[in-house]
Amino acid sequence: MSGNFKGSVVVYSILGCPHCMKAKKLLGELNVPYSDVRLDLYPQIKDEVMQKSGMRTVPQVYFNAKLVGGNDELQKLVKDSAAWEEALKDVRENPMPEDGPIIPDPSTAVAEADYFNIQCEPDEYFVLVTQMKTANVVRTHGSFLKSHKNAFSGQDFLAWVQKEKELDKERGIEMGQALLDHKFAKPQKSGSSFQGGTELYVLNEGDDSGALNGGAISECVPKSANQLGELLRKMILKLYSVYLSEDGKAMDYKGMKASAEFKTYTEIARELTRVDIKSASREEKLAFFINIYNALVIHANIERGPPTNIFGRYKFFNNTKYVIGGHPYSLQDIENGVLRANRKGVGQFTLPFGSKDPRLEIALERHEPLIHFGLVCGAKSCPPIKTYTPEKIYDELKLAASSFLENDDGCQIDMNNKSIKLSSIFKWYKIDFGRNDKEVGICTQMG
Repeated sequence: MSGNFKGSVVVYSILGCPHCMKAKKLLGELNVPYSDVRLDLYPQIKDEVMQKSGMRTVPQVYFNAKLVGGNDELQKLVKDSAAWEEALKDVRENPMPEDGPIIPDPSTAVAEADYFNIQCEPDEYFVLVTQMKTANVVRTHGSFLKSHKNAFSGQDFLAWVQKEKELDKERGIEMGQALLDHKFAKPQKSGSSFQGGTELYVLNEGDDSGALNGGAISECVPKSANQLGELLRKMILKLYSVYLSEDGKAMDYKGMKASAEFKTYTEIARELTRVDIKSASREEKLAFFINIYNALVIHANIERGPPTNIFGRYKFFNNTKYVIGGHPYSLQDIENGVLRANRKGVGQFTLPFGSKDPRLEIALERHEPLIHFGLVCGAKSCPPIKTYTPEKIYDELKLAASSFLENDDGCQIDMNNKSIKLSSIFKWYKIDFGRNDKEVGICTQMG
């Protein structure tokens, strides 16, 4: 196939979108030159692109001014020999008209950060914790039946800092409180203040829950929840795009797991153990936990592989965890405990967080139904969103909802029978969308 076209083929895509890769792979196999316009690099044209096409998803494939559609539509076009030849004829013989797709100036692209060379600012209290370990202030406390690893008592800490640091009791208590405030340790029982008595405090490391970011405590000054959530999501998507096969159908998890970039990702994910999320706003929590949920799904696929059956899926969503701010959160905990304001999930008989669970303070005060479209799903197209941001979270979630409902996976309209078939999401989580079918329908139209 000759590449001497007077016109242009344009593909709008985003980083990490497998359906975009499939479309571009097909065009490459057919020797059809195309311009790849990544909307995450040109966010200034995203709204205009969506408005022009009437589509809320990517990929969007254009042959000159003619919108083919997404990957599925491109595949159908190629199989229809007459329509395919007509599309090729247009770009062979005719230049791109003025009303064609937007081609941005390359100089206006947003610079891609080198996510894997993020600098670590050492935390002064990390040195203190290291010294406490060396002095055996941090050790296992308790009996054979009930023990607490990596723990220290308030009185042992005070005695040590008074002797080794030559501090008085008042200053020692302030330093103990700083360890809690910097999320290096947490009270073994409830509470948030350092007492300096027989009570125990446990370091936020060596978590026994099997969290994927467990292990040695992070020595870096914690980033903000928003910064860290967005950073990890972008890093994992960058990895995803590098190790996804050219046709977008297979992932080289083995190669990704062995890469230096993935090692950097896991090191930065450890910073989640000390992140402060308690003081975050509703919008900040929404953006943070959606980004972290989506990153955690991919992280788990790399480490353990994707689930292959119903039981494996149950284990995947209940046992895949990160430690966040000193507490373990599974995928179920994030979705149903935090984002759905502590509601029972599918197949759950009890609430995710009990009345005394410290994570209940982190949960949203009221559920957010649109989160179901922001969390990882298997739709045939992708919303043009790479990461979620607190400033635009509701607009971004509405866009994700519109993108989902634009696909047959989300909504099918049968004009002949005058019926609408919705995704099972609306059945499983009906309580989130409305008290009856009418309210669910209204919520769907709002999406």
